[in-house]
Amino acid sequence: MIIKTNYLQIPTLDLECGETLSQVVIAYETYGQLNEKKDNAILVLHALTGDAHAAGKHDEQAAKAGWWDNFIGSGKAIDTDRFFVISSNVVGGCAGSTGPASTNPITNKPYGLSFPFITIKDMVKAQKILIESLEIEQLASCIGGSMGGMQALEWALTYPSYCRSFAILASAPYQSPQNIALHEVGRRAIMNDPHWKGGIYHGALPPNGGLSIARMIAHITYLSDKTMHQKFGRRIRGKDELNFELHNEFEVESYLEYQGRSFIQRFDANSYLYITRAVDYFDYSNNRLREAFESNKFHDKVKFLILSFTSDWLYPTYQSLDIVKALEYCLLPVTFCEINSSYGHDAFLLEDQQLTPIIRGFLGNLEV
Repeated sequence: MIIKTNYLQIPTLDLECGETLSQVVIAYETYGQLNEKKDNAILVLHALTGDAHAAGKHDEQAAKAGWWDNFIGSGKAIDTDRFFVISSNVVGGCAGSTGPASTNPITNKPYGLSFPFITIKDMVKAQKILIESLEIEQLASCIGGSMGGMQALEWALTYPSYCRSFAILASAPYQSPQNIALHEVGRRAIMNDPHWKGGIYHGALPPNGGLSIARMIAHITYLSDKTMHQKFGRRIRGKDELNFELHNEFEVESYLEYQGRSFIQRFDANSYLYITRAVDYFDYSNNRLREAFESNKFHDKVKFLILSFTSDWLYPTYQSLDIVKALEYCLLPVTFCEINSSYGHDAFLLEDQQLTPIIRGFLGNLEV
């Protein structure tokens, strides 16, 4: 299906940090048709470096379809013959929504580091305004993986009666110290790049070296040890014998270099700094999650789906179980499944054969 990107203008957006953004733009796409009662809408939420383009293609010549195209469409897990699907780029992003690379309406220059700090709650707040602009009074479901799962959880806690179901995949109720540390190494790689220039690099050569390294570090966390062995092993790049070089000797090194090189073509370095920080700030640890669920009033038929993956070491199963336990404590209906997969964290993007019947079954009982 050929899809176009739409843009919503928001006059002002008050942020959790206490600042206000003006003339905010949110990029979004939709798939399927909104029914007459406007009760068949599903909000799909993207991960850290995702965007609004979740399914379909922008034109016939496009090399790739949207990032969750295997799951969204006619007859797929999220069936667009039945549901109206919405996907937006988060505030702070760099794929159409207002972020650090956007023009500050006051100075007429890119925000850079004058862009205010954002949180997952701010992303969700902007999404809520988007949904209201479409005259949708209640969502059938919020679905997201990784950072998208954090957004889905925030939707449940901030707007509990606004959605009838929530699906959280390969995610967590808080960012672990290990993951904060990994994010910090990536941010330092960007900020130590001589081309970063304190975040004021627009119109000049951007900090591609640092951003590429940050992506390489992050991409390692998306894979599993088994996947690394299966895809690369200890194979030498393009030859059978060692050439005694300091880089690109092994196939896995070449693969990571490719990931970094392709990433800098589509992502802004400052957006990476701000979005990783937003994830680091996400914190429903200890008893905060249970207390948040306890204090909310959900739709009388609300239900939750929590999915984790055996080889995901970025957001391991124990963190998903923290969500499950909090829901069970509050007597909220929840279905949990740990899926056996060798894909690591990327499993929520790749395991369509295992995930499709689970997601389809979860959504199948929704009244629309």
